[in-house]
Amino acid sequence: MAVLKKYNLAGDEVGQVAIEDELLKSNANSQMIKDYIVALRENARQWSANTKTRAEVSHSGQKPHPQKGTGRARQGYLGAAQYKGGGRVHAPRPKFDQHVRINRKEKRAAIRHLLIEKILDNRLHILQVEDMKEPKTKKVAAFLKSRELEGKRILFLGDALIVPEKEGAKPVSPTKKFDAFLKSMSNIQKSNFMMIPNVSGYDVLVHHDLFVMEAAVDQLKVMLGGQQ
Repeated sequence: MAVLKKYNLAGDEVGQVAIEDELLKSNANSQMIKDYIVALRENARQWSANTKTRAEVSHSGQKPHPQKGTGRARQGYLGAAQYKGGGRVHAPRPKFDQHVRINRKEKRAAIRHLLIEKILDNRLHILQVEDMKEPKTKKVAAFLKSRELEGKRILFLGDALIVPEKEGAKPVSPTKKFDAFLKSMSNIQKSNFMMIPNVSGYDVLVHHDLFVMEAAVDQLKVMLGGQQ
């Protein structure tokens, strides 16, 4: 059983959250993780680089100089690559159908594996921010400094949908609930905020530490259980 430490914005430990051993069993291997990350990076490419070939440039069809009598090599078209304004040779062209398909089960297994690694390395924590009523960038910066995480890549994870306790009330937007916190961390470099169901394995991998909002602990356990 693993234990996640819970902190408040003052940097004090205010509790712990236990993660059952059944949620810490990974069925992913290193090759699966590599294939998943490579596929994510490939799919992030735009493939939009485009240049014109000699067939597409706008040029006269006139020969640069006569075929014979000049002592120079014969040339047929001003739009050739060796002339200024001519077409490019072997230059980037837009590519299509470059999407790498990621199996859903492998994707979930990879994300679970990377989250479990963070937990076992004590780099995934719980954050309590309910007492934050107004934006205070200094408060969040002081918290990161107290945890010796200043200047490191930090990812904060919130719950996707806040269901109200009262019947008939509309669900509360997560961004609205954490509005003061989001405004506070927006000016801190290398700090990001995401909804936990939207997190990818690459996001987990590249960030040094993860902080899960206290309200999102249940969704974290659902993700660790392979149900999301």
